[in-house]
Formats: sequence, structure tokens, C-alpha cells
Amino acid sequence: MKLVSYYLKNDDDRELRRGVLLEEGVVAVPGEFNALGGSDLAEIQAYLQQAGKAQVLSLSEVRLGPPVPAPPKIICVGLNYYDHASEVNMPIPTTPILFGKWGNSLAGPEDEIVLDGTSERVDYEAELTFVIGKTAYKVSEAEAMNYIAGYMCSNDVSARDLQFVTPNMQWARGKSLNGYCPVGPFLATKDEISDPHNLKIACRVNGQTLQDSNTDQLIFKIPFLLSHISQGITLQPGDIVLTGTPHGVGFTRNPPIFMKAGDVCEIEIEGLGVLRNTFVQG
Repeated sequence: MKLVSYYLKNDDDRELRRGVLLEEGVVAVPGEFNALGGSDLAEIQAYLQQAGKAQVLSLSEVRLGPPVPAPPKIICVGLNYYDHASEVNMPIPTTPILFGKWGNSLAGPEDEIVLDGTSERVDYEAELTFVIGKTAYKVSEAEAMNYIAGYMCSNDVSARDLQFVTPNMQWARGKSLNGYCPVGPFLATKDEISDPHNLKIACRVNGQTLQDSNTDQLIFKIPFLLSHISQGITLQPGDIVLTGTPHGVGFTRNPPIFMKAGDVCEIEIEGLGVLRNTFVQG
């Protein structure tokens, strides 16, 4: 299934609704956004079989929001692609580099990202994100995949001039400006993705491909990441984990490429659709 959140375009109250994306459009489904366990998903399947397609809304009638609108935690992994570590001339990490984004950074697949002057060096980062389906604490690597609800595209938008303040790194501030964590367009349940470690991943800006890699370049694979994080940190349903970005980010280029007003940034991951956001002047 492809789970989405959406607003009706003619709804002045902007009530966020839960739905399933079909080829024909979106079908509203019951349940809480963070109810992503196996039994919850089975209930949605049963509902769809009963409801049929009579209630399908065309995509022209809706505006998509973040598939998980209120994740309890946004956890990110830094320097987790072999090709990215090579381009920044850094050694391969021996343990995952973890940091967080704050909730204000979350954005949907149709949201504009505002350049409000806080940063002059705004970068893109295509990332595969996994979503927690049930409470996980001290989970073994062998059991870890049982705790995953599914996957989605994300863009770890980064203010490099805030992040790389010397002599100390400012990961949280540089990564957590408003709207700097767009996700979507949908959450693909894990049965839709046969192997999350062999997916094409790309970033395009105004149609130009700037990142072009594969998730087989991940240094720390998803089962290890989930197990590692859950040692001492309880993962909750709806938590999202961004797994890192491949080579080709803007600040490593000569000359560097940073986002400007009017730029359209697309993150595409095989089987997970295209996350598309426009940057605008604030």
C-alpha cells in the first residue's frame, strides 16, 4: 500500500486526512496516522476491499501532506554512503553518526520551502527514510525488519553555513530550519519494497541530475541502524529515520551549488515515487 495524508483543496478548515494512493487517485481510510503495525495495515486492506473504489478522489481534488504528519522523533544518520564519504574525504565511520531534526522542519511533498535569509548556503540531500511500525527497544539486528512499517523519500535540506560553524559543528540548527525535512509523496509499506538496499536514488534540481546512486552504497544497513538506535532509545510507531545521502551534494561541487528562489528540487527513489518541492523567497 501507498499511505498518504491529504487536504481537500476546497476544505477551508484544512483538515488533514489519511488515505491510500491508488492509480486512480486517493481513497480515504480510517485510523490514526501513526497506527502502522501489521494489524492496523490489515484493517486498512479490509476496509479497501469493502469500500471498493467508489470514494476515489482525483489528485486534482487533494493536496498531499507528509505521509506521517507528526512523527514522535526524526532521527538522521550522517555520512552513511561509501560514495559520499569518499567525496568529502572522510574516513568510513565505525559507528553510525546520529543527529536529529526538529518537528518544525517537517514538510510535505507539495510544500514550498522558504528561503528566509537565515542561510545563504542551502543544500539538498536525497535520502531513503524508513518508518517505525511498532514499539522497538533493544531489538536485535535479526529481528529489526519486523519493526518497520515502510519507506519513503526524504530531502535532508541543510543550511551549510549554519552547520559548518567553526570550531564546532551545529548539526541540529543547520538541519532543522522550517520546512527543511520534506518527505513523501507516500509511505510505501514494506511489502512493496523487496530489497531496500538495492534501490536507485537520485536528486534533480531544475531537471539537472546532481545525485545518482544506489542504496547498495549504504555503509550501515537498515537492520543494523534500527537495532543500534533502539539500544537505550525506545523507537515509537511513526518515528522516521533518514538513512543518509549519496555523493553529489551541493557544497562539494566546484563551484558549489546551493538552492535559490524558484529552484525545483526532486528526490526520486525506485519504488517510492518523486518528492518534489519548490524553493521560494521568504
